Amino acid sequence: MNFNVASFMLTTRMIVLDNWNTLTLADAAMALLPCCGSTAWAADVASRRPLATLPELLAASDAAWWSLTEENWTDAFNAHPRIGERHAQSNPTAASLAWSAAEQSAAMTDEAVQAALAAGQLAYEQRFHRIFLVRAAGRSAQQILTELQRRMTNTAEAELHEAAEQQREITHLRLQKWLTA
Repeated sequence: MNFNVASFMLTTRMIVLDNWNTLTLADAAMALLPCCGSTAWAADVASRRPLATLPELLAASDAAWWSLTEENWTDAFNAHPRIGERHAQSNPTAASLAWSAAEQSAAMTDEAVQAALAAGQLAYEQRFHRIFLVRAAGRSAQQILTELQRRMTNTAEAELHEAAEQQREITHLRLQKWLTA
């Protein structure tokens, strides 16, 4: 990245954060919902303002995320569509659905793997009683399928924490997009 682009992106992030810092708590929390579907997470992060930099925002996000209950994590998970689908169970925003589609787009090119993913996701949901969540950005459909198969061997507790970590990674990617949108 050359200096001008880097400078522009830093300035854009600062402007977005400066404006966000001036919002009411409710409006600031609402602005974050496309990044993570948990309203408890959004309210917690918004309550940590003012935040001036991306590293501060990501640290506030992580602190809020790891302080949540399993129920709050489930709210975030349910705001995602299944891999290869366009609709979520609850709390999706138009921006979060658009981001999900873009994040999954590279993974949805192989029809045989798509079919295996669809079947695998149903088996996952039967076993763990929640949607399979994975950071799809940068992964092929085969890589996602391999990850799904590996995670099917997890204990319920281990899998909950893997899903939570995947959501944390997705949230980081989306916070960066939010700051430059």
